[in-house]
Amino acid sequence: MQYLLVALDHEGEDVIERRESVRLKHLDFVENVLGVGEKCLYGAALLNENGDKVGSMEILEFDTRAELDERIKNDQFMVNNVWKDVMVYPCKVGPLFEHLYDK
Repeated sequence: MQYLLVALDHEGEDVIERRESVRLKHLDFVENVLGVGEKCLYGAALLNENGDKVGSMEILEFDTRAELDERIKNDQFMVNNVWKDVMVYPCKVGPLFEHLYDK
């Protein structure tokens, strides 16, 4: 099952520093633990009107919601209190976009 994850960061100046301090660990987790194109199909930072990062979006593929919840719990942005609100929606990447990831 594919899922759209939308995670909004905590507010305040210190969250920007927290996000940047663990960003490489987050990216390493996505690339080496999940596998880009395997469990994590797409990802992007959400920006405010000033271009500051204020959240994340990812399209993920997991067999069960429980597996996805475990992944969220272990993400460095969650562990280090960057993400405040995480919303998850079942979704399906359309056939026009499937060529963008290694399926």
